Amino acid sequence: MIKKTKSGRWQVDAELSRGKRIRRTFDRKSDAVQFEAKVRSKSPSLNTQLNTDRDRRRLSELFQLWYDLHGHTLNDGERRFRALQRFAVRLNDPYAKSLTSTMYARDRRQRADAGISDKTLNNELTYIRAVFNELFSLGEITYLNPLSKVKQIRIQEQELSWLTDQQITEILNAVRDRRPGSNPHLEPLIRICLATGARWSEAENLKPVSLVNNVVTFSNTKSGKVRSVPISAELSHFLHEHWRLHGNFTSSIGAFRRVLEKTGIQLPKGQATHVLRHTFASHFVMKGGNILTLQRILGHSSVKVTMRYAHLAPKHLEEAVKLAPVTHW
Repeated sequence: MIKKTKSGRWQVDAELSRGKRIRRTFDRKSDAVQFEAKVRSKSPSLNTQLNTDRDRRRLSELFQLWYDLHGHTLNDGERRFRALQRFAVRLNDPYAKSLTSTMYARDRRQRADAGISDKTLNNELTYIRAVFNELFSLGEITYLNPLSKVKQIRIQEQELSWLTDQQITEILNAVRDRRPGSNPHLEPLIRICLATGARWSEAENLKPVSLVNNVVTFSNTKSGKVRSVPISAELSHFLHEHWRLHGNFTSSIGAFRRVLEKTGIQLPKGQATHVLRHTFASHFVMKGGNILTLQRILGHSSVKVTMRYAHLAPKHLEEAVKLAPVTHW
């Protein structure tokens, strides 16, 4: 570290190793800088220490740097960046290098007390860690991730909800019974999700060019991979006719939630439109569909995620009865 003394001279002060320090004073700052560079070149550990000591960037500056260098390339980069900015504001934007696990844990506790879900809190921890990891990899910071040892909140896995044939009919009837002038895109979006297992956002992004020869192609997916799923000729005709009359899809998730409320169907928190994806997967497996095929249709990067539906397979249920320790009472 270089600092100006009371006498107006410039002092280099660095710790070469535990208990061993080096101090030199110079009349000119340029000489002090040259000496520091010379010492630093001969001591990698000192190089890290000096760079860290001189790093006065605020947390918000590091978040901005991360977004400029990497975050802007992510599908959810802007959303992550906004969450990171809010975190910096809550902590009064300290020096980034001064962030500690305790500071983060206190903020997390306050967020939890305010009703923020465990899943959201875990996501935010992932975002912050990713910033420090990425900037360290790029050589923009020389200190290790201050939150590397913070544990995520353990979340109890929720049972996946899915709709019965009767409930599907109930929802579609509720959509068709709405007053004239209501959102026209709701029925085709619901039918796409039920027929392909698509996420609601993936369905909303579809355009006429995405449907060719009765095959729907999804792009801008969560995994970043393009995937194609065949649909019936009847649904294909219905969609093309819809686009001809009403144009491209617009945001319709609010309309879906309102219809869901009218039906009285109760779903776990956070599973509104996603229940359609679960419904496709559940019915697919219950009718004997292959898990690996389902993985490709849903676009899961790991079959472990798809295995959540395995317990619905007919053979799985038959074996539960056949192989139970007690079969007769």
